[in-house]
Amino acid sequence: MRHAVNLTLVLGLVAGFSVPAAVAAPTLPGGIISDLEALEMSLADGELAAVERQARRQAERLADGNASDRWARALYLQLTANAEARQGNEGAAADSLATARAIRGVEPDQADRWLRQEAGLRARLGEHERAAELLGDWLQRHAADAKAQWLMAQLEAEGKDWNSAADWAQRALDNSREPSRQQLALAATALQKADRQAAALEVIEHQLAGAEGDPDAWRRAAGLAQRMGDPERAAALWETAWRKGVLSGADDLLQRIKLHLAAGTPARAAEILEEALSDEALPDSLEHRRMLARAWHAARDRQQALAAWKRVAERSGVGQDWLRLGQIAIQWGHLEVARDALGRARRGGVSEAEEWLASLPEKRQPSAGSPGEASPDA
Repeated sequence: MRHAVNLTLVLGLVAGFSVPAAVAAPTLPGGIISDLEALEMSLADGELAAVERQARRQAERLADGNASDRWARALYLQLTANAEARQGNEGAAADSLATARAIRGVEPDQADRWLRQEAGLRARLGEHERAAELLGDWLQRHAADAKAQWLMAQLEAEGKDWNSAADWAQRALDNSREPSRQQLALAATALQKADRQAAALEVIEHQLAGAEGDPDAWRRAAGLAQRMGDPERAAALWETAWRKGVLSGADDLLQRIKLHLAAGTPARAAEILEEALSDEALPDSLEHRRMLARAWHAARDRQQALAAWKRVAERSGVGQDWLRLGQIAIQWGHLEVARDALGRARRGGVSEAEEWLASLPEKRQPSAGSPGEASPDA
């Protein structure tokens, strides 16, 4: 007597395999049904090696049979794959599924389920090209879910096809409610490699919500914003991370200052640097003093800029620093400061200072009897 097999039981898979709701297939003899059900129960009890041996033996025995035998063989191969996968032999499990889905008469929907499962196994084995080929075949006939899209993005990334990886990652992002950090990292990498920097930055900024304690994530985000030509965004990201305490230390402090300079907020850069030098958070070096002078100059704070450049020139004794102070003083109409600075630059061997001095108007002599001046007869 023949019966329809309880497919929900017999096709129940472990190790991540899915269970089909219903499959149209040939009916099976009662003995085959009982054997399949017994093997499935043994599999659930962890008798993996025994199930693998018996299922494989039965699959080989039924290799040349009729339609019912072929269907039974496919089910035995699926059980074999389950046992192999649970023993860590994913290569053999993938081969068993490939054999099962190639059997003539297997329903297309069931063959596709095994196709996708095989793709996942091939991916875990590192057979990325074959896995991508199988999953791509499956995707041609099915609406992709986020899991399949993420897997395809990973496979294309492994194959260095960054445009395709970015496409799949973007679809997966659109289809995912809460992507994992690993998935976000994959998407960010693929989008960057595909030169889709704006989209990559959006993903990286999304990562930051769950990366409060990851300074490298914040540095990457700011660096990408800089490379995109968006220094204001880079500075804002860095400043946020600094205020949260994610970034700290002399190197991060110095980069904070540089980003403010690049972002067009030099007064803020100067204030931070001034405080850092005062608190000894940064060395009071000539390099940092020059940076401070440039920051005040860019901020057009005349008093602070002239004082800062004078301090640099006095400390360095370099004629070019005195020349720079003189040029800025002329630009802002501080002629006495300019004369003094240019004179020192000339004495320091800077020939260009002579031309700048010559461009200045004659120094006005005080008239006789002016306050503070002695009379000619004195």
